[in-house]
Amino acid sequence: MDFIEILKVIFLGIVEGITEWLPVSSTGHMILVDEFIKLNMTPEFMEMFFVVIQLGAIMAVVCLFWDKLFPFEFKGGFKVKNDTMNLWFKIVVACLPAAVIGLLFDDVIDEYLFNPLTVALMLIIYGVLFIVVENRNKGRRPVINDLTQITYKFAFMVGVFQLLALVPGTSRSGATIVGAILIGASRYVASEFTFFLAIPVMLGASLLKILKFGFVFTSAEAIILGTGTLVAFFVSILAIKFLMGYIKKHDFKVFGWYRIVLGIIVLAYFWFIAA
Repeated sequence: MDFIEILKVIFLGIVEGITEWLPVSSTGHMILVDEFIKLNMTPEFMEMFFVVIQLGAIMAVVCLFWDKLFPFEFKGGFKVKNDTMNLWFKIVVACLPAAVIGLLFDDVIDEYLFNPLTVALMLIIYGVLFIVVENRNKGRRPVINDLTQITYKFAFMVGVFQLLALVPGTSRSGATIVGAILIGASRYVASEFTFFLAIPVMLGASLLKILKFGFVFTSAEAIILGTGTLVAFFVSILAIKFLMGYIKKHDFKVFGWYRIVLGIIVLAYFWFIAA
């Protein structure tokens, strides 16, 4: 295994860990980074890698929010935590739209939408939406300030917003956070629910990609996949802690401006330089 290849994987893991939870599109960033930092792997492996590396980010959420996610209590005897079970049922409801549409159109999305132009346009469009939504909500009081206030209707509507994230560059966290805020959730609740919703979504997407690729890996492929996932895990922990602290005092407009600037840079590069 070439040491340079390991360095590339570490960089990709860092990008994944940072961008998975910030509303700036991890898949979009990974596609763009891949334009400049090419791993010496087959296209089929890279397609699978960009999805499965997200498993590291999932485990970061599980570790950080274990108390809120684990539905059982063993101290003083076995006990089911009803609020947690209800939360998981709502998460399942929120997953249904993306699960159905994602399974039906996975190949079409991979073939026609995984490209720098789509990513750049989505970065700009949703960057503008972030700014518009935050300006619209300025001074408004959210009606949902705790996870226990989430209803099944709210969960399903957030799941519909998650459909937008099937287009690369949109940002799954960005789409669901914007949707939850528009429906009436606070930024903190919107972010938490988005984190939890990612667990079954990413697990399902990763399993689908692995099934399509096959479970047989070369030693080099196993090292690259394991390294990227592990790096994404540790970086995700830092990214999640940063975001949850940041949104207590700030809005999401800075991410909107970031997306717009990055999208313009990407368009300029592929239009004038790489053309």
